[in-house]
Amino acid sequence: MQHLQLTELPQLQHATLLLALSGWMDGGLVSTGTVRRIMEGRQAREIARIDADPFYVFNLPGNMEVAAAFRPEVEMAGGLINKAPVMPTNIFHVDPAANLVFFLGQEPHLRWQALAQFIFEVSKHVGVSRILFMGSFGGSVPHTRPPRVYASVSHERLLPIVKESGLRTSDYEGPASFSTLLLAQCPAHQLEMLALVAEIPGYLDGINPMSIEAVTRLLAKLLNQPVDLASLREASTAWELKVTEAVEKNEDLAE
Repeated sequence: MQHLQLTELPQLQHATLLLALSGWMDGGLVSTGTVRRIMEGRQAREIARIDADPFYVFNLPGNMEVAAAFRPEVEMAGGLINKAPVMPTNIFHVDPAANLVFFLGQEPHLRWQALAQFIFEVSKHVGVSRILFMGSFGGSVPHTRPPRVYASVSHERLLPIVKESGLRTSDYEGPASFSTLLLAQCPAHQLEMLALVAEIPGYLDGINPMSIEAVTRLLAKLLNQPVDLASLREASTAWELKVTEAVEKNEDLAE
């Protein structure tokens, strides 16, 4: 446990942990962007963090192009470091008034089970009973329509929530994510978990404000929490107009 740094562990009752992970399922920054939006304006304070060193690869053997994808970036100007290398972070915050815990992290390259155990341990001691994960994947949905959201659950008793929210259930087969490992192991730790995954336009890179807005609205409804969507709605409109203009200039993409 030496890689888990604890600031404090407040005692909540049946709290919900909102889990966001950059990497494999954070296309359009839907995972991290949604949780950051839910956190905005709250008096959320840090309660724990997990060291990066045991969980990430920073030097992958191979050519420079491959290795560069795994190394933290640095900026220098005039021989001085202007921007130091930023290491991956895995940080827990809590908003006791809303009975919410937040985890913003990066999907690990190594030691999945060890990182999962840290998340389960903190959840247990803080009083979390349910985990909500938000993610995304690139699919065939166009940028002019809201994303389709698919749900997976740790327990059959959670399926009515999926139905009431108008979500599709997942029939996915393929490479697993770290969040799927958590989903599979939650019952053994007396935790419930819902994984919500938005299908976003696969032909676009970069942040996707429209999808972040849609998933944020869905989460706000599930949590019964007020969220200011005005700035997101404005960003979504500007983003859609910009993308539409670019698509119209490319015949193949427009088709």
